[in-house]
Amino acid sequence: MAAISSASVVDAVEMLRVRLHDARLALEIPGADESRRQRDELIGQIDDYVLPRLEQLGAPLVVVIGGSTGAGKSTLLNSLIGDEVSPSGVLRPTTTTPVLVCNPADRSWFADDRILGGLPRLTGTVKQGAHGLFLVLDDDIPPGLALLDAPDIDSVVERNRELATQLLAAGDLWLFVTTAARYGDAVPWDYLRKARERSTAVALVLNRVPPEAATDVPAHLDELLRTNRLDARVLVIAETHLRDGRIPDEDLAPVRRWLQELADPGARAAVVRQTLDGALGSLPSRVERVAAHVDAQRTAGEGLAEAADAAYAAALEEIERGLAEGPLLRGEVLARWHEFIGTGDLMRSVQGAIGRARDRLKDTLLGRPPVDVEVRAAIEQSIETLVIASCEKAEERARDAWRSDPAGRALLDAGLVRERATAELNESIDHEVRAWQRGVFELVAAVGASKRLAGRVVSIGVNAVGAALMIVVFAQTGGLTGGEVVVAGGSAALSQRLLEALFGDQAVRDLTTKARTDLLARLQGIIESQSARFHLPARDAIDDPALADDLRAAVSAVEKAREEG
Repeated sequence: MAAISSASVVDAVEMLRVRLHDARLALEIPGADESRRQRDELIGQIDDYVLPRLEQLGAPLVVVIGGSTGAGKSTLLNSLIGDEVSPSGVLRPTTTTPVLVCNPADRSWFADDRILGGLPRLTGTVKQGAHGLFLVLDDDIPPGLALLDAPDIDSVVERNRELATQLLAAGDLWLFVTTAARYGDAVPWDYLRKARERSTAVALVLNRVPPEAATDVPAHLDELLRTNRLDARVLVIAETHLRDGRIPDEDLAPVRRWLQELADPGARAAVVRQTLDGALGSLPSRVERVAAHVDAQRTAGEGLAEAADAAYAAALEEIERGLAEGPLLRGEVLARWHEFIGTGDLMRSVQGAIGRARDRLKDTLLGRPPVDVEVRAAIEQSIETLVIASCEKAEERARDAWRSDPAGRALLDAGLVRERATAELNESIDHEVRAWQRGVFELVAAVGASKRLAGRVVSIGVNAVGAALMIVVFAQTGGLTGGEVVVAGGSAALSQRLLEALFGDQAVRDLTTKARTDLLARLQGIIESQSARFHLPARDAIDDPALADDLRAAVSAVEKAREEG
């Protein structure tokens, strides 16, 4: 026992337990339910059996009495101790609250939460439906031995089935009770195969065997055990009439003899070694299944994030195309700008301020804002319309992609993807476009000053020159029709001539590139904030990317500690 009880093994198992708790497995991908069950079973067995047994190898041997509904588990326990401590009867399920019976000398081992810490200890009369572990002291149970009556493994009550699984994982030895009529049922054999995988010690009680089947049924059960590679002691109880609800002593003799054998310290130690070694030895393959699902969860979550990213990346491409090909200025605003810049007044005002003053006076008399203000407002409105339309399409594409995936559909149904707030998006667009326009004016002012053209720029107006730069950046002919094509093309050409007259050809190219790059970067930030509504829930649902490797490293540490112990 020394090799498996070293402190290093305990430390390694505790670390593995921590890593298993970290595995949320939150995404609803194929196999998620089974992987969560495996994770929970591993944690439960570590909590209820492996750690308590590693820390206290001298604790009494726990024999869990399990089996199907109506097999006679409670009747068997009541008969062994000569008292009705576990309810039995025709109503199903009968055992709804587990009962642990031990010798009074062993009470201290079970009065605290050493094992099954999640179940409060109860004493007195066993009440069906009570939550906890009933602790019964009885001198008929040999010291060093405890019998634990578990709920039915095939109970119609889900909580009972879950509790039965938990209790079986906490036992040193399983005493499975079946009958001559039901020994071939599928559910018990599923549990018995789990016991084989974990090298858990198992014995079977073949109950209610009629005289005519006393040879054939036990022989067939032995054959099934060999076929399933299960090494289990079979204890046969003949069909009999109960006395005061209990099995007569003469029919119970095979089970009593077996319990007396287990009372020997050497026999108990052998059973504990087999089951504890088996539990530890089963960890690598069981943990690997969880780790593999952690990997699958990460792949699925990243796929959802990538689907959303792709939808919004397409939106950004649509915006770039719209800015390059679509009209930012249309109708009257475009015509006014064309008239303003095309009359030659603005070009002449490069030499003086007369043209600009005249245009301002005309706008004032007509009660209209300066044309450069209208241009900026029109650009802002056009960009807002383009971005909102592109975001709506992206959201539709992202939701469609997620709806076609079970994991994505579950996240959407859970309301984890925040609905798009139109007002918030509008405000964000307004803020970024205006900030971009201010940046354009600052670029114009900075380059004008560096070119010793401050006077000329001031005479025209930084805002007007900035508006001209915006026209050069974005006023293209794509999407325009009829006379608008001529107007837009002419406006861009005239704006280009104005800027080149002020700054020179190369400087205009540099200004155009910087202005366009700045706007696209700002719009990309808006798109990314919209994409984050999908991206973040997908990423948040994924466990730590290093967790799968951490699980594998933790279980390897357990193996190494066992070898070195």
